[in-house]
Amino acid sequence: MKTLIENDYLLLTPGPLSTSPTVRQAMDRDWCTWDEEYNEGVVTPIRQRLVELATATCPKDYTCVLMQGSGTFSVEAMLGSTIGPTDRLLVLANGVYGNRLAQIADCLRIDHVVHDSGELERPDLDRLDDELAQDESITHVVLVHGETTTGMINPLLPIAAMVKGHGRLLLVDSMSAFGGVPLDIAELGIDYLVSSANKCIQGVPGFGFVIGRKAHLEQTKGWARSLSLDLHAQWQDMEQGRGKWRFTSPTHVVRAFYQALMELEAEGGIAVRHARYSENQRRLVTGMDRLGFDCVLPAEYQGPIITGFHNPTHPDYDFGRFYAMLKEKGFVIYPGSVTGIDSFRIGTIGHVFPNDIDRLLLAIESSMYWA
Repeated sequence: MKTLIENDYLLLTPGPLSTSPTVRQAMDRDWCTWDEEYNEGVVTPIRQRLVELATATCPKDYTCVLMQGSGTFSVEAMLGSTIGPTDRLLVLANGVYGNRLAQIADCLRIDHVVHDSGELERPDLDRLDDELAQDESITHVVLVHGETTTGMINPLLPIAAMVKGHGRLLLVDSMSAFGGVPLDIAELGIDYLVSSANKCIQGVPGFGFVIGRKAHLEQTKGWARSLSLDLHAQWQDMEQGRGKWRFTSPTHVVRAFYQALMELEAEGGIAVRHARYSENQRRLVTGMDRLGFDCVLPAEYQGPIITGFHNPTHPDYDFGRFYAMLKEKGFVIYPGSVTGIDSFRIGTIGHVFPNDIDRLLLAIESSMYWA
């Protein structure tokens, strides 16, 4: 019987994802959270590099705050700390993670309205324009960049132009896209962007980060609706402590992320990584089409992160059995989560390369017991 320690399969998921051996090896040492070697030699360079990855045009206007926990912790820190008590939020939702933004707003008692375009459509720009024009109480707009419910990439450029044209703040949950899809937050006018260590940077789970506009973050002292998820307080401690976290930091995870950042740079940066992910996804869709699997989304909506496929309609098909057979062959895929559609998903990010996708397609073909 195989053990979890052997872990000899690729994670074809939207994160956690398969990491390089050298990223995992970077965790094989203990670190002191008070030590300068850790805070100034690891944490501070991470913060600086993330800002540089987010914008080449105006990095001096932005700062980066690291936050313990899963990516959702950082999303909640962003929403709970940067929206004032008299502000109003517009949530653009077209999937599970857009709906989660609204759930967080509900929980934190943030005044908000939801623009739900359904899981298979992008936000309606005409409707957004009307909402912003007619409701002057809306101060912030938030959306998910890469909605992994379906694999949809939402159109940041026109949304950002519209939101900024109306003079509102723009918050972006780029959890599953940042580091794998090129963007420049200064050019787009994004005020805050949130992502996580265990996505396209290819680190391991344990912390997320918020990249925010300094001029606005400076105004948010006392706004936080949580003690531990206070973005302004965490930022101030990291600034004044030269990388020191307010509460215990996930040291091993942070060091692994530092290694992952170096490997991103060695690969050639975000544009080159995006090209690899895109080729992974292209090969996947081409091969799955050949095998008779249909995509959930139209190609023009699809991003390179994860792709949804309709389940076969054959009466003998069972996802659990199919999943187990692929896992035995070295590949872990994801169940679907689109309402009313029987589907599954396959991720194409992480330490995964085109030849891995070719091997996956052979494994899928040999696992089609119902065909």
